[in-house]
Amino acid sequence: MKKLLLIMLAGLFAFAAGCSEKTETAEKNEDGSTAIRIVMKDENPSNPASVAYFEALEKGLKNDENLNVKFELVEMPQGNYAEKLNLLLLSGDIPDIIYFQGGDQQIADQDLLEDLTPHIEKSKYLKDSLEPWNEKRLENYPYLLWVKPLSQKTPVIRGDWFEKMKLSKALVADPTIDNYYNFFKELKTNPPGGAGKPAYAFTAAGDLEELNAIFNMSFGITSSWLNSGGQFEYYKVSNQEKEKLAFYQKLYKEGLLDPGYITKEWDTKEKAFYDGEAGVIVGTAGKVIDIYNGKMMQTNGENTGVKVLPPAKGEGQGFGAADVTKEARGVAISSQSEKKELAFKILDYLASPKGQMIDRLGFEGEHYEVTDGKIDLTSTYYEQWFARFWEPSEFKPEMPLKKPLLGKTAEESLNMVNEFYKEDNLFILPEEYIANWDAMENLYKEYATDIITGKRPLEDFDGFVKEWNAAGGKEITEYANKQLK
Repeated sequence: MKKLLLIMLAGLFAFAAGCSEKTETAEKNEDGSTAIRIVMKDENPSNPASVAYFEALEKGLKNDENLNVKFELVEMPQGNYAEKLNLLLLSGDIPDIIYFQGGDQQIADQDLLEDLTPHIEKSKYLKDSLEPWNEKRLENYPYLLWVKPLSQKTPVIRGDWFEKMKLSKALVADPTIDNYYNFFKELKTNPPGGAGKPAYAFTAAGDLEELNAIFNMSFGITSSWLNSGGQFEYYKVSNQEKEKLAFYQKLYKEGLLDPGYITKEWDTKEKAFYDGEAGVIVGTAGKVIDIYNGKMMQTNGENTGVKVLPPAKGEGQGFGAADVTKEARGVAISSQSEKKELAFKILDYLASPKGQMIDRLGFEGEHYEVTDGKIDLTSTYYEQWFARFWEPSEFKPEMPLKKPLLGKTAEESLNMVNEFYKEDNLFILPEEYIANWDAMENLYKEYATDIITGKRPLEDFDGFVKEWNAAGGKEITEYANKQLK
């Protein structure tokens, strides 16, 4: 009987092993590679640049780490990426590696995202690549990773216009709210481009966040929750916000703020800048500023490279407090994937010296040349290339760089952001408050837009505060005071 039982158990184990072997074999492609499905904004199988990048990454993984991987890029429909991605994931189609640009929390709340903490702890490269804000965000929310410079936004103006303006030096020396207003006024009333260009001093992509990057702190909005006499209140219902909206209303009324800013997308905003319709726009410090600089010179000539402007100065100064509750965007791994370890090895490789050569520098012959034992970055690199994944501050390529990764203007923007770095006091809201919070944010957008455009008088702000509190603001403010004290 014992022999029969042992034979049966042995057979059962053999059957299980056979099934396991079949499952593993089924995951392999005909060439022996393992398929990794990945979804990223703007990276589609129909995009030749995307295909070339991931083919280069496949080659690097095989040569450097002996990982035989075949990436399958998920084609995403046009439209709001966060919304389209959530529709995909909630349908049950969950790729192995997922790039989020919002909308990740409801997916994480369903336990569909992998906790990255244990993977990072045993990583070869990533654990040493994290910036202080990455570490704090991972402690609070361990599902998203985005090793990049601080994503604060900095204002820029076309360089030759800046040099022509009378008030440029005064603005840089003392960027008060009044000096910014006068600078914007000069752009409109005495346009340095001639023939009415620019038509307005400032434009943005659809909301106030880009204008806030310049002015929030100068109006005393130095954190999301302001301490007022020992009690915290949300900045959007504060007197400081009311004063700021009055200033924005003035900019709009005088034609200094683009009347079409509400409907503009990022591409039409940038086109207005390159075409000379807008005098000042903001972009994320670092590489984005490099791209603005390159495209401006490509469009208007070598002497037109952009100039970074300082944040406005008043009760405070800076480009806004940095949120350390979680990454606002980043890369996640599906907790449902059977290839989690492999997926993380790919992310870890991208932080290695060889992985960084691919991700940071692009393709030899197009984005850089090797001359005299040095890497010489081309104009195409500065105008077009961006790292899809990581940009740790410490980057030591195998050969020295003939020119720095970032141009002088982009480097200046990062230095400014780091100079004014301040952590925010935001916290992650419990699920029970999220629906109300979204409604309250929409209420704010409605009132703020109407006040700025003159559809409502400034006095209606007080009515907004009452509606905001009645819509859930009172309860959330009470919760915030318990969290922040």
